[in-house]
Amino acid sequence: MQHKGTVSLLILLDWIFSSVSWFSFYYFRKVSVEQVPFEVSEAFYAGLTIIPFLWLLLYYLLGTYHDVKRLYRIKILHLTFQATLLGSLCIFFTFLLDDQISEYHQYYNLMLFLFFNHFICLILPRLLFVTVLVSRIHSGRGAFATVLIGGSDKAVEIYNEITQLQKGIHRFVGFVNINGVDRQLEQKLTYLGHVKNLEKILREQEIEEVIIALESTEHDKLRSIISRIEGGNIRIKILPDMYDILSGSVKMNNIFGVVLIDVNPEVMPVWQQAIKRFLDVILSFVAIIVLLPVYLILAIAVRISSPGPVFFLQERVGLNGRTFRIIKFRTMYVDAENQGPQLSSANDPRITGIGRFMRKSRLDEFPQFVNVIIGDMSLVGPRPERQFYIDQIVPIEPQFLQLTRVRPGITSWGQVKYGYAENVDQMLQRMKYDLLYLKNQTLALDFKIMLYTVLIVIKAKGK
Repeated sequence: MQHKGTVSLLILLDWIFSSVSWFSFYYFRKVSVEQVPFEVSEAFYAGLTIIPFLWLLLYYLLGTYHDVKRLYRIKILHLTFQATLLGSLCIFFTFLLDDQISEYHQYYNLMLFLFFNHFICLILPRLLFVTVLVSRIHSGRGAFATVLIGGSDKAVEIYNEITQLQKGIHRFVGFVNINGVDRQLEQKLTYLGHVKNLEKILREQEIEEVIIALESTEHDKLRSIISRIEGGNIRIKILPDMYDILSGSVKMNNIFGVVLIDVNPEVMPVWQQAIKRFLDVILSFVAIIVLLPVYLILAIAVRISSPGPVFFLQERVGLNGRTFRIIKFRTMYVDAENQGPQLSSANDPRITGIGRFMRKSRLDEFPQFVNVIIGDMSLVGPRPERQFYIDQIVPIEPQFLQLTRVRPGITSWGQVKYGYAENVDQMLQRMKYDLLYLKNQTLALDFKIMLYTVLIVIKAKGK
């Protein structure tokens, strides 16, 4: 069962049984509460079309379809209860509160039947679905493609411990060594290569999980490896020391599993991620429409300021290292980088007169609403950089790669706090704020950053 097919099957099951639950509720409402003969009406067809779709939207916002392959029975029970309670309340107060009833207690009957009917209709097929899914994983047919990083006795020990489990979830593809190749491990696993080629190995082998067989006290090596993987769809697990266990860092969902630390739990809940993307698109459309007169004025100002195009397009590194062309109003003279890539400074002679004002007020960034709509960027996120500078930064601070694991933004915490960077050292200073953002992402923080950005635009005091 492939991942996309698994998600599609769960969505199909949810749609079918959400329709069944609405049909049975509609029948109960008409026959038992309103005490009228059941008949197929336009209202019935409208509900059968709209209500299941709204349920699917709610399941999506709550993260049911986010990582289907990693669902387990307790989690699906929790997700189903949470969605049913929230959805039932919304349907009741939106569609049912104005029903004509003879006695007040019938409202309670409607609400209780709506909740329990939907919960029972959904939980039974969902539990069956997850049970089959988990059984496939434990049998090895759907196990997670896993690579082991390390070549020491610790790597051999963790491999033996995992493979001896009765209910395993890992299908080891091979191992990647950090120093020398351990002959004992090579007898058990396929040698895939050195850690310097890690990204290529993970991509070619379609790896789903990585287990790093180093002590968590080896911070430098761990940090370097994790920063190259973290943020994508690959789960990272490391060995805990006693401090990690006592401090509560070790999170386990499977009681049969090996004691490992799951490195990349998501900070922003899935429902907030969905709302964030929705707001990105809607607000960007609104901004483009509202700001059309501003675009026109700025375009004329750029054209008058110096010969050349109105817009400046430049290749930047975005989500998961994918390159895209960022759109800005041109603030420099044409051929400003004929000597190669150069960062701008406060008194940079390459910047035009109007360009200096636009950079201070961030007006040059306004065309990037188009980048947001097409999916290259977000309203809030780390500022995208060029590969030329990323290649200089990563050897100094590998954690910089974590900033490419999310959509880059028109504005960011680092941009608000620090502004434009004039050299690599300032990029590293700004990176600290953006890393803080990654570890503390919430919609509330996004709104706060956008508010401060608006103030910078109004006051034209950006760096």
